[in-house]
Amino acid sequence: MKVFNTLSGKKEDFSPQGDEVKMYVCGVTPYADAHLGHAMSYIIFDVIRRYLRYRGYKVKYVQNVTDIDDKIIDRANKLGIPQRELAEKFTRSYFEDMKALNIAEPDVTPYATDEIPKIIEIVRGLIDKGYGYESQGSVYFRVRNVPDYGKLSHRNLDSMKAGIRVESGEEKEDPLDFVLWKASKPGEPSWDSPWGPGRPGWHIECSAMSLKYLGNTLDIHGGGQDLVFPHHENEIAQSESFTGVKPFVRHWLHNGMVQMGGEKMSKSLGNLITIKQALEKYSADAIRIFVLSSHYRSPLTYSEEILEAAEKGTERLRQTVNNPVSGNKTGKRIDTEQYRERFSEAMDDDFNTAQAVATLFDLVREINKYESEGASAGEAREALKELGEVLGLTFQEREEAPLDAEALAQNSAIVYQTLGLPTTPVATDAGDIIQSIQNLVDLRRKLRKDKKWAEADMVRDKLADSGIILTDTSTDTVWRRKR
Repeated sequence: MKVFNTLSGKKEDFSPQGDEVKMYVCGVTPYADAHLGHAMSYIIFDVIRRYLRYRGYKVKYVQNVTDIDDKIIDRANKLGIPQRELAEKFTRSYFEDMKALNIAEPDVTPYATDEIPKIIEIVRGLIDKGYGYESQGSVYFRVRNVPDYGKLSHRNLDSMKAGIRVESGEEKEDPLDFVLWKASKPGEPSWDSPWGPGRPGWHIECSAMSLKYLGNTLDIHGGGQDLVFPHHENEIAQSESFTGVKPFVRHWLHNGMVQMGGEKMSKSLGNLITIKQALEKYSADAIRIFVLSSHYRSPLTYSEEILEAAEKGTERLRQTVNNPVSGNKTGKRIDTEQYRERFSEAMDDDFNTAQAVATLFDLVREINKYESEGASAGEAREALKELGEVLGLTFQEREEAPLDAEALAQNSAIVYQTLGLPTTPVATDAGDIIQSIQNLVDLRRKLRKDKKWAEADMVRDKLADSGIILTDTSTDTVWRRKR
């Protein structure tokens, strides 16, 4: 089994140190609803965890919650609410999203604010060993005391120093040094420490939680590629300096970023689709297929057209798994073992989920072919379900809200009156309701063709108010009910 290690920059044999794989993935900073970028990362590591267990490994999976951070403080202050209230609200929202996406819960979910004693212990230890120093109530890490600093991100100190900006009020020995403990400021949460009241830096939180729950050496540390530097680089420096044990991590795995409009999807940029918004349009299985149809280290471009295709593919998988088993009139059977082998070969090659997904669809085609010829495919259908579940697929039908004829009638009337068009009769039976929706979709298409964008947006919004979600593809507009 081969995995790509960011540290070495190449594929390596997967070699856990014991009979239990110790796996840590950087968790959410809960200051807003989670988006598809989060979904990508946590789906990928959920699948890696599932596959390792499928292969017979025991896995201890730890994923933290960064419930104290500059972003949480800034957003809470803007909203005029306590930081803890904001963090708790969006932590609940995050776990709702993970459950909806069928992402298994971590074995341990430590919260940064619960781990202050461990954080202080490590900061004190780093000071005692000469790696940390106190300055005006804050504590910083001496980067130049670590000769191999930069080994994960493959950067040298000179190139790092060129891009460093020293914050106002920071009294560092060297601009490269990073904060371990921040002195308290008015209006910010703080904890007592040997250096006065303050709060932990971002990087030390993950070191403390991973070392506490998984020990001095992890088998897998995962996260997005945007965390390689400085976050994971600093984790290595802190952890190896504190414990004296190398390596801190045997295999560093980093997933690519979801892109939208040519840029990384992120809360700070505001160019995002939240998980809740995506689940209004698409099933959890479709979102998984969307993510897993590309290699985890590659960027993933958000496209409604691609997600629509993923939804259609998901429906094919669902129908094949859930179709009743037919009798075998021919005596022929599908060789399911070859598909299991192809699936494992793909996943053993640096978790190549794109090839694994392709194997599932090849099996679907063969099942349908055999059954069209009167052969039984019951065993193959069970194999399809088994392999799909390794990828976290549920094969469940999507739940859709019932059509609200009254809301549709009211919003249709608003549309036609606003545009100065004759109103249509109120729909009563299901066929009339569907035709009413299609009439509005066709009207919006014409408005878009005439470049009447505001009017077209108004039609879309009124349909949304009626519980109808539109998706524009390159050739058509499709509608579906909200989940």
